[in-house]
Amino acid sequence: MSLAERDKKVIWHPYTQMKDALPHIPIVRGEGVYLFDEDGKRYIDAVSSWWVNIHGHAHPHIAARVSEQLKTLEHVIFAGFTHEPAVELAERLLPLLPGKQEKVFYSDNGSTAVEVALKMCLQYWVNTGKQGRTKIIAFKEAYHGDTFGAMSVSGRSIFTDPFKGLLFDVEFLDLPHAGNIEQLKSKINYLSNEVACFIFEPMVLGASGMLMYEAAYLDQLIETCQKHGILTIADEVMTGFGRTGKYFSCEALANSPDIFCLSKGLTGGTMPLGITTCNKQVFGAFLSNDQLKTLYHGHSFTANPVACAASLASMDILLSAETLPNLQRITAKHGEFALTLQGHPKLKAVRQAGTILAMEWETGNDSSYLSGLRNRLYLYFLERGIVLRPLGNILYILPPYVISNDDLDYIYKTITQALNEI
Repeated sequence: MSLAERDKKVIWHPYTQMKDALPHIPIVRGEGVYLFDEDGKRYIDAVSSWWVNIHGHAHPHIAARVSEQLKTLEHVIFAGFTHEPAVELAERLLPLLPGKQEKVFYSDNGSTAVEVALKMCLQYWVNTGKQGRTKIIAFKEAYHGDTFGAMSVSGRSIFTDPFKGLLFDVEFLDLPHAGNIEQLKSKINYLSNEVACFIFEPMVLGASGMLMYEAAYLDQLIETCQKHGILTIADEVMTGFGRTGKYFSCEALANSPDIFCLSKGLTGGTMPLGITTCNKQVFGAFLSNDQLKTLYHGHSFTANPVACAASLASMDILLSAETLPNLQRITAKHGEFALTLQGHPKLKAVRQAGTILAMEWETGNDSSYLSGLRNRLYLYFLERGIVLRPLGNILYILPPYVISNDDLDYIYKTITQALNEI
């Protein structure tokens, strides 16, 4: 049997209705921006394999660092023990983050990084003697992950519908703009004595369709929260490590969040790792002679040395002389292409933030995640050797930073053809 046939017999794939699923493409290797299937066909990975692969596949520097670490220490329990890769990664990461982040807490992925952040905030108020502050504020269109806490603070959708009676109480806000910012600030003021924290994706809401909003309005919401002592959580799982043209999206803010959630590009797309960082104020609430004020959270693979080594290698590349010019080049290329799409009758909107370019197709009422257009677009680009995985009627490009201008031009040309043919 082929790899695809073997897969069909034993695998349950994510976000997939397996009864009528499209055939899963068997990938046998990756190199740079390319993926190769078992028949030798080459695909441009234009979505960085779910937004994680920021430096290209099988990067030799990351591979060498991982290989070296595997020969030294593959894993050790992180309660009562520590190791060089975890300490070095925290030492190098904290100074890069906006504001005065002081401590790193390791977990496994983006969802668990969010879970840790929520537990930090909720227990912060218990530890400081204000147990009535249990409400959380989030954006209506948000997506923060698929574990229960992360689902609770995500917008209600087909992802959360089966569990809606089990999700905890969240006050949802519309995305801020000039016409509603005062109303949103008033709502925070009104709820302030009940609110534990405000969680947000800074400036770009990824899974909701690459929705974008201005940093100035987020700044005002954070400032309002700070006035009332409400903790703020920046979910930079998708936007972190260069995606929006800066190392972190929150660099565009005047007010710094209390907590950051990181994953995806953290290891360069090599393996799972999650990080939740916090400032001195949050960490201080857990320092006590009272053992009940401990943050009782952990994972078997907390601070896995191999994953930390991959992250250190990824950081080497991120901070190298080549990467920032690549971010600027991709941003400029996207901007030029976006200008050619303005006013196109088949597009409802075109949105860009750094290396992220999103095109919202005009589909009338058929604009959900289950839009019938989605599979047509997906297959159209696969046939032409491009991996683009639309979010319903929203097509987006989110490439590895090493993508060439020629490959970008080919993607743009193929999108233009699709607009003419579909």
